[in-house]
Amino acid sequence: MDIKGTTIVAVKKDGRTAVAGDGQVTSGQSVVMKGNAVKVRRLYNDKVVTGFAGSVADAFTLSEKFEEMLGRYSGNLMRSAVALAQLWRSDQAMRHLEAMLIVADSEDLFVLSGVGDVIQPENGICAIGSGGNFALAAARALARNTSMSAKDIALEAMKVASEICVFTNGNIVVEEV
Repeated sequence: MDIKGTTIVAVKKDGRTAVAGDGQVTSGQSVVMKGNAVKVRRLYNDKVVTGFAGSVADAFTLSEKFEEMLGRYSGNLMRSAVALAQLWRSDQAMRHLEAMLIVADSEDLFVLSGVGDVIQPENGICAIGSGGNFALAAARALARNTSMSAKDIALEAMKVASEICVFTNGNIVVEEV
């Protein structure tokens, strides 16, 4: 049984970063297993926010490893992200994990990809998961054409994605740093 987590979007604007995620967990292509999962969490004394998409067990494994790295590197987001990427590429078991993470603190925002890349979005907006492209497009349009806050843009972008993507629902959690 292939259980997946879905859409996460992050928006950095005016010195604030918001990460939003939906609550749907889907088994295969046709069964909603859960509608109220929490895929966005605060870590490291609430100074870091993460969101995950992909296989739930794999995402939890990566989140735990990332949290370990934050402790090891005293909350340094970039160093922790790079260390996780190095581990992800070099560890035999971790190489096969099918998940992605968005990680953010008050200064930085990164996507940690399934192949161990650390990607810093050039415009302060990124998204992952099955509805990621829908949320990304909505967030970019809102950021360019409104004066909405990062948190409001992330929330509205997730609402748009939930209306289009069958793997994304409207049970949205938003965390801001």
